[in-house]
Amino acid sequence: MVGERHPDSAPESLTKAAQYLTAQFSKYGWTTTHQAFRAWSKVYRNILAVKHPAGRGVKDKQAPLLIGAHYDTVVASPGADDNASALVVLLEVANRLKRATVTRPVWLVAFCLEEHGLLGSQAFVARLKKTGQTPVGTMILECVGYASHEAGSQRTPPGVPIPVPTVGNFLGIIGNEASRNLVAAIERGARRVSPQLPTVALSVPSRGETLPDVRRSDHAAFWDEGYSAVMLTDTANFRNPHYHQPTDTIDTLDLDFLEGVIEIVMACIEDLAGLSSR
Repeated sequence: MVGERHPDSAPESLTKAAQYLTAQFSKYGWTTTHQAFRAWSKVYRNILAVKHPAGRGVKDKQAPLLIGAHYDTVVASPGADDNASALVVLLEVANRLKRATVTRPVWLVAFCLEEHGLLGSQAFVARLKKTGQTPVGTMILECVGYASHEAGSQRTPPGVPIPVPTVGNFLGIIGNEASRNLVAAIERGARRVSPQLPTVALSVPSRGETLPDVRRSDHAAFWDEGYSAVMLTDTANFRNPHYHQPTDTIDTLDLDFLEGVIEIVMACIEDLAGLSSR
């Protein structure tokens, strides 16, 4: 999954990434479909993988728990942290849940064209509104694989009203007023299953308009339509010197940090969607 995936400079790789994600989700037994949308007179695809509760199927209208991440990159960047790290989390969740049962639907969504104004997630949210479905909560994974334990490795985004550690080894949990309960649930899960991974939570007013840096991923498309959504992030360029660079490669990632994120996401699924082994 690491390698430039851009609609103009690497369209074949973008398509192959979508095909790979579809194949892997299907391999793990998830009901997997494409959601096509148009941009610049071309067709692009979001990938939706669904885990249904036992005895329920595609017509089930129970509110799902949604976990999403984008699969495109900027030009000339292999995108290991941004955003293959998040795709690893989606695929590992799919793998771990393949023999589990859930009490509400779980949706895993890989969005296209996040790097071009959130076009994929905006198309997805528009379809949600059209069908009248409202997720019980949405977790968006955006750059979740880079950490540093060096003093001064973390910068504070402009305008953030809470203390931010100067060591970049924490996971950011960014929500808004509509998602305060979801933020709290993620914090609880993190303390329970991954206490070695510090978290910093921030809930911003309304849709985060006064803090542009907190809107820089697909969760903003959900905020804009009133849905509860949270971004999990390593804070990208406020920590990672390889952000949007050719050096955003696998060898720069902290795999222990990434494993902690996986555990936190799994804990949230257990808390919010019910989870038991077969």
